[in-house]
Amino acid sequence: MLISFDWLKQLIHTDKTAEEVGALLTGAGLEVEAIHTFDQVQGGLEGIVLGEVLTCERHPDADKLSLTTVDIGNGTPSQIVCGAPNVAAGQRVVVATVNSTLYPTGGEPFKIKKSKIRGQVSEGMICAEDEIGIGTSHAGIMVLDTDLPNGTPAAEFFGLGSDKVFEIGLTPNRADAASHYGVARDLQALTDAAATLPNVDDFKVDTTSKSITVEVENTEACPRYAGVTITGLKVGPSPEWLQKRLRAIDLSPINNIVDITNYVLHELGQPLHAFDADKIRGGKIIVKTLPEGSVLKTLDGVERKLKATDLMICDAEGPMAIGGVFGGEDSGVSEETTSIFIESAYFSPDWIRRTGMAHGLKTDASFRFERGTDPNMVITALKRAALLVQEIAGGEVSSEIVDVYPTQIKNTEIELNIERTHTLIGQHIDVERIKSILTSLGIEVTKETETDLTLSVPPFKVDVTREADVVEEILRIYGFNNIEMDENLATTFLAKFATPYAEDVTDTIMNYITANGFNEIITNSITNSNYYKPAGEAEVESLVKVLNYNSEDLDVLRKSMVFSGLEVLRRNINRRQRDLKLVELGKVYEQIDGDYKESRKLALYMVGNATAESWKQPSMKTAFHDLASVVQNVLHKLNAGEFEVQNLEQNSYMRQGISYQKNGTEIARLGLLDAAVCRFMEVKEQVWYAELNWDYLLKKYKNKLVAEELPKFPEVRRDLSLVLDRNVTFDQVKLIALRTERKLLQSVNVFDVYEGDKIEAGKKAYALSFTLLDKQQTLTDKVIDSTMNRLMQQFEKQLGAFIRK
Repeated sequence: MLISFDWLKQLIHTDKTAEEVGALLTGAGLEVEAIHTFDQVQGGLEGIVLGEVLTCERHPDADKLSLTTVDIGNGTPSQIVCGAPNVAAGQRVVVATVNSTLYPTGGEPFKIKKSKIRGQVSEGMICAEDEIGIGTSHAGIMVLDTDLPNGTPAAEFFGLGSDKVFEIGLTPNRADAASHYGVARDLQALTDAAATLPNVDDFKVDTTSKSITVEVENTEACPRYAGVTITGLKVGPSPEWLQKRLRAIDLSPINNIVDITNYVLHELGQPLHAFDADKIRGGKIIVKTLPEGSVLKTLDGVERKLKATDLMICDAEGPMAIGGVFGGEDSGVSEETTSIFIESAYFSPDWIRRTGMAHGLKTDASFRFERGTDPNMVITALKRAALLVQEIAGGEVSSEIVDVYPTQIKNTEIELNIERTHTLIGQHIDVERIKSILTSLGIEVTKETETDLTLSVPPFKVDVTREADVVEEILRIYGFNNIEMDENLATTFLAKFATPYAEDVTDTIMNYITANGFNEIITNSITNSNYYKPAGEAEVESLVKVLNYNSEDLDVLRKSMVFSGLEVLRRNINRRQRDLKLVELGKVYEQIDGDYKESRKLALYMVGNATAESWKQPSMKTAFHDLASVVQNVLHKLNAGEFEVQNLEQNSYMRQGISYQKNGTEIARLGLLDAAVCRFMEVKEQVWYAELNWDYLLKKYKNKLVAEELPKFPEVRRDLSLVLDRNVTFDQVKLIALRTERKLLQSVNVFDVYEGDKIEAGKKAYALSFTLLDKQQTLTDKVIDSTMNRLMQQFEKQLGAFIRK
């Protein structure tokens, strides 16, 4: 949620800086994640000032250039070469000083430097309006009519001061703070300043010439519905101040009517909707549900099949909007609109949430209705919008306010025990301080005894329904940091239980991996379904969808660890961190024939150089075996034993890779990620990736240390040179060797590979070493030769190998 500081200060006076206010709000539970600077024009006209042309002469070496001296308020006139035909002595002008940056309209930004133009020094630039980005004219320099002193920032002259914008991580329970006024209410409690609502006392009904009747059939879904008609207005662009307010919170202006409804929503937290009054058939609005399968074409041009549980705003002939969620295309405001009906309502959060989930629609209005709005703000917001419409678009109020509110939503009564409050907080707080905090938050104390307070909690405090909630409100305003630590700390004690096996193994393995230079990451298991679309419809259909997602970018549970890791790599690479080794242990999810599968994967990513550049050695690019060695060591630590190696299919997001198989189950896969996948994720580097089947490995294998006595008899090494087909892998050779000799053969290693013109085309030569050991006796030449002969026979038989003597 974005909150404009300038806008906030219109609702509550404060002398504090944006940073100080941000710290206060964060301490009170409205976490300010960032504070951004918003400039009406790019760059905020920084370094651009007002000046006065003192002298103006023709440039000695250029007929179309003028040589001027300009007072920019720093005590020393600046010499500036100017090419504008209208420059003259005595003018007040806009000057871009040396080292300032210009952001011209429709052009690329450029920095002003002290330079020589045709042999004359130029210390700045006298500007036209398009050159500083506030207009499009380039007919000549701007000549100003002002009494402001030279050196005054141009932003001050043009009224283009910057704004600070709070980015607040709003938690779901704080629906009351989902607006500028809601934040102002918290600030009121924190600073003792008074938050004030916009004045709506000037609202009046001009005529009753265009009254719209309202009928609410479903009062459970719509407890309150109000509206008013305005005629004779003109739809057009919003004034600059309104557009500035919306742009500051990252909203694009549309037209004055729509902008006003958005403005009031973000100011007061009450969603509004404007209908073209001339398109309301029968002059009647009916709030009801429609039969399953009814159709409405919404503002985005999509025809939506309605659910029987969707609350609809209808006229006498059919649906006009999905209540609280999305407007209809046919009844919306257009450039031809001259009369509007403004809707302001309180909808049941349960109904709106259900509809939003069913249609996958998330709007600013539904965001607030789903969490709960203030039924007492309905009429105030309606009057506020009507007054703004008259101020900006003209027109007159042409009906009485219709307010269908059959059963009033009452305040919640809560008993607060003072002693229990002190116990929960852990500190004694004066009762008067407690009452002051509650009153500042809009909670009324209706009755007081020595032991208890009876409270009346207004409905905008949707999360305050019990005593513990009230204590939380008191504590967050009182300040968590103000709770003192007792001199004699005491706590209950739980005996330490043995660490569960799975956690112990996981810690051991993660410690090993991080000790080898990997950085552990933790990413969101909710991700973007668009990542999987290039892989085909079947891949998308197997995703586990999030029904109540808040963002189009976070709508499914991840099926693979690949994309969440690539997001981290992209962010780091874009910040010039190009040599990366990352590891993550996380969950993946899949839907198979209606059943949901959840499993854990250990993912490793390697990018850039495997070794850093130093005086001892040059840097070396990461290669397959850098990753494979880590994976194999992890499997060794888990006592996974020997495993088969198979080539991976192309649909595994890898351009080339292998799979480690054990008893028909894949225990790991590793290789080079497909370049197309990396480009799709905007990662330009080559990415080596491995994924281990963690749940299976923990279940089947253990990382217990196995100790045995040192052998009493010496081991023996024998070497062989095999000429094989190029597609035969070392793992195939190794597997055949270990199956052929299970007792004596301890290890097989390849120490040289040759492919060249000295052997037959399509072939390669492996130089292999075999380590033999008999733990019971010394090996004899006869046994060794017999063993090696059997190995050579199997290589010839199963692989067609040629043994080089």
